[in-house]
Amino acid sequence: MREICKRPLLSILAFKCVACICEVSRGRSSAARRSSFQVKIASDKRDEFWPALPFAEWKETAETLHMWTQIIGKIRLTQTPWINHSWHVTLYLTARGLTTSPIPHGLYIFEIRFDFIDHELRIAKSDGAVHILKLRPQSVAKFYQEVMKTLAELDLPVTINTTPNEIQDAIPFERDETHCSYDRDYANRFWRVLLQTDRVFKDFRSRFCGKCSPVHFFWGSFDLAVTRFSGRPAPPHPGGVPHLPDAIAREAYSQEVSSLGFWPGNAAAPTPIFYSYAYPEPPGFADAKIQPEAASYQPGLREFILPYDAVRTAESPDEVLLDFAQSTYDAASKLAKWDRNALEEVKPSLHSPRPRS
Repeated sequence: MREICKRPLLSILAFKCVACICEVSRGRSSAARRSSFQVKIASDKRDEFWPALPFAEWKETAETLHMWTQIIGKIRLTQTPWINHSWHVTLYLTARGLTTSPIPHGLYIFEIRFDFIDHELRIAKSDGAVHILKLRPQSVAKFYQEVMKTLAELDLPVTINTTPNEIQDAIPFERDETHCSYDRDYANRFWRVLLQTDRVFKDFRSRFCGKCSPVHFFWGSFDLAVTRFSGRPAPPHPGGVPHLPDAIAREAYSQEVSSLGFWPGNAAAPTPIFYSYAYPEPPGFADAKIQPEAASYQPGLREFILPYDAVRTAESPDEVLLDFAQSTYDAASKLAKWDRNALEEVKPSLHSPRPRS
């Protein structure tokens, strides 16, 4: 979910040496302050870092992987103390895939990692035990059974709610023989898109000193997001997200936010996009001038969207994405009269820019 239910309406609709290939960009862009962490990519390396991700080409794999991440995410959810806005349930990017981060189980700690390079699921326990499951074409039911059996063998028994969240016509994991695809190439492409998005989102996050979420992957809505908070309360969220208690949505949106994310699309809306929305949406937000030109406001979603292809084909994907992030935040925070001066991060004088490679 988008900060638990970031895309309720879309949920309802369905649901490289571095010196050789990039150069550090400095100066200032039109809408976003250009960071020393921005990079430009040689044209012959673009697909390595920002690969094409047409949803129709990996629809079955996306739907299966969505359910697999829900199973792993629910394990973290079950074993982890509640943190505001459900930040305790999310997954995080790694140099090889996605991770739960350490999860408590009594006095032991375990961690589950998706590896989209070697295509493995690694379950590691603090006593040194490691079990590896191969990621391969198999049903959600089979994946669920293998994961639960492995946890039991590690003396890490876990019971989860097996109904998927935030999707219509949910099939309990133990009965889901429908979703059974795994295309190694597209799973790896998806992770590579998330990896670059995570990098740029963290650059954007570094500009803000107020309350802000980590950059994290929500398995409910199958998207990567980062959310800034004004520090003021918000009106009650209406709820209505499939298979998600309204109380969860209301707690997630209990404070004013400006949220930024990446979503790969689904069967009903098969276009990967970056998005940004404000909750509550301030008057005039829909009419704000947002960069780049490819960005547009979608009234049905109540958010600005930027097609992924507009970013990946740009001369500088980082700059285009940061322009979108900054201009949408500017619109939301100015129109809602956030205390922007108090929330802008001022780097200490000892902070050194990243050295050139």
